Amino acid sequence: MTSTQTPRSAKVRFGSAVLVLVSAAVLAGCGQTVSGTAAPVGSGGSSDEKVNVDFDKLLRECEVLTEDQMAQAVGVDEMFSASFVGAVCMWDVLGAPGGGAKLTLNWYENGSLNVERQTYQKLGYNSAITTIQGASAVEIRRPGDPDSCGVSAKAADAGVVGWWINYRPKSAHPDPCPVAAKLVELTLNRAR
Repeated sequence: MTSTQTPRSAKVRFGSAVLVLVSAAVLAGCGQTVSGTAAPVGSGGSSDEKVNVDFDKLLRECEVLTEDQMAQAVGVDEMFSASFVGAVCMWDVLGAPGGGAKLTLNWYENGSLNVERQTYQKLGYNSAITTIQGASAVEIRRPGDPDSCGVSAKAADAGVVGWWINYRPKSAHPDPCPVAAKLVELTLNRAR
């Protein structure tokens, strides 16, 4: 052992001391008593303090565009079938060019366009900065995948809104990026 190296037992003692100090700090913070009476969520005093526990507005983002608006953007007359509704909204497009497609809407109320772009770059996707109705936007393509495209833009109020279209692989269809951009444009119009 050279004079600049620390013995293993000293490192273990130092680590143990840090663990004890952190544990003591956490336990001291948890040992406080708060006065008052517990109340269920949504039972605040004024109507401004009440929380909506009915969750009746939970899926409102999925209704930002009508099926007619989506059909016009995709260029179909067929109906849409919601295939998933949750953190994102997804639809199967019947009769889309090439025999079918999927649409995906995501709306991250606390998101940022920079985070979106950085995430796609980490995944190896190709991205290009653009604007839609004066809002900053990014167009995203998966490498080697001409059948899909996504466009995300700064939402009118806060956060980021994005649309993806995925045509059936290797089918005859138009460029998917203008379709995704049109869906974002319609969403930004509706959100104003």
